[in-house]
Parts: sequence; structure tokens; C-alpha cells
Amino acid sequence: MPQKHVPSFAEMMADCQRSAVHLELRDAYGIASEAAEFAAWQQGDDRSRYDRHGRRKAWLDQVREATGRGVGMRRVRVVSEPLSEYMRFSHAGTALNIEAGEHIRWLPRRLASDIPFPGNCFWVFDDRVVRFNHFTGEGASAGPEVRTEPHVVKLCTTAFEEAWGRAVPHENYEV
Repeated sequence: MPQKHVPSFAEMMADCQRSAVHLELRDAYGIASEAAEFAAWQQGDDRSRYDRHGRRKAWLDQVREATGRGVGMRRVRVVSEPLSEYMRFSHAGTALNIEAGEHIRWLPRRLASDIPFPGNCFWVFDDRVVRFNHFTGEGASAGPEVRTEPHVVKLCTTAFEEAWGRAVPHENYEV
């Protein structure tokens, strides 16, 4: 059953001791805080994707803090090819995530047809708790959901590991 109180992502990351894995299943996200950055990128201004002190600073600091205390952070982006414009934008800025300590791979959707995925993007912390990210049809956040039932955790960890094994490391993935 879904939990009534959903801790913040920062709280969940602070409690994490060993591993935090993230599976992204959408080809675009409508994240309001990056709308101006995305629009500028679409016009050819790529400076923000390399800005360690702007909008992404808090995330990069959080990754550095977690990996600095031994948490392994991995992310798989399951993507349609050719990549959506949003995913090309994400690819352009991924180097900063990697520099901060996150490991990121890309899985072409055509190679994932036989992997049983849950219906939503998710994070799994320490192989014990899942944070689903719910989105609207336009890609805006519709709020998180935290689950701890063993069958839900197993579904997500198994799906992630299967995807990770098939995915291409960022440095080898060509856009």
C-alpha cells in the first residue's frame, strides 16, 4: 500500500547508505525549473548545460555528498530513437552528473521490449524502498509515491538491473 507520508527526496537520499538507482522511462519531462534552460538550448545556447553553479548546483552537490559517503548512484534512461529533443538536451548536460559521481547509461527502447517495467519512473534506495515519480501527460510532476512492499521492491530492482545490463554507458552512447 502507498504510504500516507512521503518523505522528501532529500530526506530519502540522506537516509540512503549503499545504493540509489533511478530508472527513467519518459522521452520528455515538463520540469518547470528547467523550462528557460531548455528553451535557450533549443535556440543554440548550450551554456547552462555546463553551469556547475546555476540551477543544477543543488543536485550536483547532493550527488557529490551521497557518493562521497559511499552511496553508489546509477541511472538508466530508457529512450526512443532517434532521441526526442528533450533527451538530446538531457544528453548534453549528463557530463556534469557523471563528474559529480553518478553513473548513467542509455537503453534504446527497442532493446527493452521484454523487460517487465513498472508503469512509472522510479528510484530504489538501498534495495528496500521505492520512490515512484508520477507525471502528468505533459510531463509535469504529479507527485511521488513511496512503496516498501517486497514484491514492489523486487519488481523495480529486477527491472533496473536488467536494464542496466543492456544499457550503453554514457560515454559510448552516440546521439
